Amino acid sequence: MHDFAFIFAGFAVGLIVGLTGVGGGSLMTPVLIFFFGVKPHLAIGTDLLFAAFTKLGGTVSMARQRLVPWRVVGLLCAGSIPAALGSLWLLHRMGPATERVQHLMTSTLGAALLLTAAAMLYKVLAFSPQRQAIELAARRANAANATDPRHWSLPVLLGAVIGTLVTFTSVGAGAIGVTVLLLVFPHLPLPRIIAADIAYAVPLTLVAGLGHASLGSVDWPLLAQLLVGSLPGIWLGSRLISRTPERLIRSALSVLLAWAGAKLVLI
Repeated sequence: MHDFAFIFAGFAVGLIVGLTGVGGGSLMTPVLIFFFGVKPHLAIGTDLLFAAFTKLGGTVSMARQRLVPWRVVGLLCAGSIPAALGSLWLLHRMGPATERVQHLMTSTLGAALLLTAAAMLYKVLAFSPQRQAIELAARRANAANATDPRHWSLPVLLGAVIGTLVTFTSVGAGAIGVTVLLLVFPHLPLPRIIAADIAYAVPLTLVAGLGHASLGSVDWPLLAQLLVGSLPGIWLGSRLISRTPERLIRSALSVLLAWAGAKLVLI
């Protein structure tokens, strides 16, 4: 019965990711902790590889459409990968299963979920259809320098922050990453921002996930069950995306993530 429940959870999260583009980490990790009683370090490590495999397919598809701005991906990875490696070294020194680290993970995860909820709500409120049309016209006018950041150091520094956050919590490469990209690369069209966010998350979550695996923080049978459910869920969500009220779904998710984040912070 538990096996079917894990497959269904993977399907549900995959469906929501396909519908909204919200990172699986912000949804799957709280589900594993709250509903299935998985220890935080195992939930985070397993979810990192879950995200790496699911987002790899999206990256390949978007690369074929030439949507991925590889220069932007490189700048983000220049900050996020070293930060992930440094965070893994720290976890190795501290021991991921110790009570102190478990508390640190749950508190940081709660803060990351609150940030994700705020980022999602900001996108819902700030990016109305009218504003998106105005910004699209502005971005087309500045297409030549679309991959130029406001300052060269910003994507590297913010990538390092996200890399640290993702390694400790598996959360941050989705809604937070998109919001950072919108602010740092103001002339980049939204489809390419989403493509960049998905593409740079693949090496980041793979490095962080394999690092967690080396620490014994990955449940491989659980990972397989989640992927069995998530892959058809993402496929279905991507087909239904044009028929769903995205703003309503994102608003509801932001409330749900804020509740989960507050609960984790108060543990």
